[in-house]
Amino acid sequence: MHKVLLVDDDLGLSALLKKYLEGEGFQVDAVQDGEAGVSRALDGDYAIVVLDVMLPLLDGLEALRRIRQTSQIPVLMLTGRGDDLDRVVGLELGADDYVPKPCTPRELVARLRSILRRVSTAGQVDTVRATLSAGPLTLWPERRRAEWQGQPLELTSTEFNLLEVLARHAGHIVGKEILSEQGLGRPLARYDRSIDVHLSSIRQKLGALPSGRSWIQSVRGMGYQLVRE
Repeated sequence: MHKVLLVDDDLGLSALLKKYLEGEGFQVDAVQDGEAGVSRALDGDYAIVVLDVMLPLLDGLEALRRIRQTSQIPVLMLTGRGDDLDRVVGLELGADDYVPKPCTPRELVARLRSILRRVSTAGQVDTVRATLSAGPLTLWPERRRAEWQGQPLELTSTEFNLLEVLARHAGHIVGKEILSEQGLGRPLARYDRSIDVHLSSIRQKLGALPSGRSWIQSVRGMGYQLVRE
């Protein structure tokens, strides 16, 4: 049974989501402000956090920033429908995905299961492929561990998934449809910028090639590729 931390000050919606999630086999704790959300996320044994953007005491984006300072626990953001800036900022701060409000409990459950499935199955690889290397990048998928140029590389679960897909195809272009399906666990949606934002964050963590180019190249109309050097 997966433990979920639900952080939302809308008591009616929170009660509805909690009841539905518990009916789907999740164990749910709910808090109503950002400060409590950060404290519980860092101290509790949760599999995932559902975090609303609009919260008292500490807004969801600041709460996410504080969580990411010390933890890579998966975080699903709840954002206002049409609030593209909040979604982009949330992804840049390390959110794994987002669901626009108002959302249906069924959609939330589907997104939660998708994230948790990616995290739990990412390590199910045979021993021959237990270590994945591409240039200065080394990944241990079964341990969710990454090194870049011999140094630990801190990645969110979604960033790890996307980088693993690119590493398995290093030197080759990977379409956004494949990245979405294998990295985000869902079909690519029209106008969805999630992949672009996650890869932008990874680029910053990897730094630049001696030539000044990025290690992750964007190929217009085709996708992305991890440079193999």
